[in-house]
Amino acid sequence: MRRFRILAALLLSCFALVAQADIFRPAYLELRETASDGNAEQHYAVMWKLPAEGELRLAVQVRFPDDTRQITPAQGMFAGGAYVERWKISRKGGLAGQTIEIEGIAGGITDVIVRIERMDGTSQMEHLLPQKPRFTVQGPTSTLQVARSYLVLGIEHILGGIDHLLFVMALLLIVRGGRRIIATITAFTLAHSITLVAATLGWVHVPGPPVEAMIALSIVFVAAEIVHGLRGKPGLTARAPWVVAFTFGLLHGFGFAGALAQVGLPQKAIAVALLMFNVGVEIGQLVFVAFAVTALALLARLPLQRRNWMPYAMPYAIGSVAMFWVFERVAAFF
Repeated sequence: MRRFRILAALLLSCFALVAQADIFRPAYLELRETASDGNAEQHYAVMWKLPAEGELRLAVQVRFPDDTRQITPAQGMFAGGAYVERWKISRKGGLAGQTIEIEGIAGGITDVIVRIERMDGTSQMEHLLPQKPRFTVQGPTSTLQVARSYLVLGIEHILGGIDHLLFVMALLLIVRGGRRIIATITAFTLAHSITLVAATLGWVHVPGPPVEAMIALSIVFVAAEIVHGLRGKPGLTARAPWVVAFTFGLLHGFGFAGALAQVGLPQKAIAVALLMFNVGVEIGQLVFVAFAVTALALLARLPLQRRNWMPYAMPYAIGSVAMFWVFERVAAFF
């Protein structure tokens, strides 16, 4: 009975982590420079997107400089698990050099992705955390600044993407040997890079909700493959892990593209932004792989009394969490 209590506690811990990760979704602020009048007053279109549950949204607000004028009333609507509000503002001299603050995230409610699109096609990216809920609007952004912003965004996205990391972890529980691990991770990287580029540039259009459900199902598949291997019946993932990694990597690439689409690409640096976002994803992925391989190696060396059920605990936990995601994401279709 004790082993079942331990396994149940592990599964409940994973579900708690999943529930928390699903609630704390980032907010998104977009400022698009639209025009300027004869008084040097600059106009901006504002889009403010907040996570929502039903018709309840987070109490987080944007605070512009005091001399900013709101020239159209805010119009909002609930859609797709979010509350989206749009309005227009203006300020004499524009917003460059001014500080904008997000009120309500200091208590640890959420983080905020900010994108400012200028009339000259350049843009500014910011990621605001509860510890620092404000930023300064910059002037025209250099290519180097764009590269840095999207590199950081890619790293943050993969390290915050629990579903992608669970898939990689499940692969690492099957694959043995340095060369096989490198081949498997390379196949996964190549595949999701292909679909990330294709979807982001509009060459391929795939609806987001089915893709997210299939990503969760891919984790269930690999978790089941781990269990089959432990029972002496190794499946396709054990025999040719690079094939499975490449196939499901195509799906995960569409997931990365969906996240990037919410932020958008700067019109004058599309190639740089796309490349650096992808590089950031790979850096974050390699950091996680290095950490996971090291942790698994250390765990194997611990002087623990081995039980027959222990190898099954992690794949069952991963598979249960992923199956929860499958039901949750399929339910979102309706």
